[in-house]
Amino acid sequence: MSNDLDDFVQDLQGQIYEETRAAYGDVAFERWLNPLYMGTIDNPDGYGCVTGSCGDTMQIFLKFENDKVQEASFLTDGCGASAVCGSFAAELALGKSPDELVEITGDAILKILGGLPKEDEHCAFLAGETLQEALNEYMIKQRPKDR
Repeated sequence: MSNDLDDFVQDLQGQIYEETRAAYGDVAFERWLNPLYMGTIDNPDGYGCVTGSCGDTMQIFLKFENDKVQEASFLTDGCGASAVCGSFAAELALGKSPDELVEITGDAILKILGGLPKEDEHCAFLAGETLQEALNEYMIKQRPKDR
């Protein structure tokens, strides 16, 4: 009995993986299996938290050194597509200046992924918006204080 159940579970997992790879493509599928840059950064220089229209919340943390992103990470309570997009937003931010970060948008993330199913494209825009929110916080902190 145990072998039958194990075989069933293994077959089901294989089917889920095949369907996910077919729907999302190789790039997103591999990142879905192994999301990078997931977690928090203590005392970030820039932090963004946005809840999308779908109800997913994403957080992005940025640490700068010499006006370039040295560390970036994300957290999300959302679906696999949100995790994939947050992971790529963090990766794309690494080594970038504020001027370069402005160009990391939902469209840029979709381009890296080779697209997503229509119903999940909003996840890329959530990640892009959250990254821009983290950049905005960093830029506000850089303004000289009034005396």
